[in-house]
Amino acid sequence: MKNFLNQLFDYNFYCNKKLIAQAEGLAKYPEHSAKLFSHILNAHHIWNKRIMGLDREFDVWQLHDKDTWADIHYENQRSTFEVIRNTEDFNKRIDYETTEGRLFASDLKDILFHIINHSTHHRGQLLADLRANDLDIEELDFILYKR
Repeated sequence: MKNFLNQLFDYNFYCNKKLIAQAEGLAKYPEHSAKLFSHILNAHHIWNKRIMGLDREFDVWQLHDKDTWADIHYENQRSTFEVIRNTEDFNKRIDYETTEGRLFASDLKDILFHIINHSTHHRGQLLADLRANDLDIEELDFILYKR
């Protein structure tokens, strides 16, 4: 389980780093794309904080300047790897409160998979927005990453 989760989060890190590098090279980045990428970073951050029982520092749709994306992304990755490295039971239930104030509990493995799935979902929206703005982007499919 640890190896598979590490591999998924390596892939997630790779994809986001590619998008950050592209954004850094553009004088003007599409506003909707920036909103989506900030959301990806924020959601990962919020889930990490829930897992670790800590207060979140970001709101779900908080916008970040693209110059801060790499640092936030790195910290998200570092925190997640720390969780994976120190976990013996991925079926452990995590109690958390949603941003709407509702209480839930989910298995850690499901939360970790959700972070990946959520990021992939919004990266797809982001890539569609970049293409709609006539920007070329690299393919980010998992199978291409594995090759």
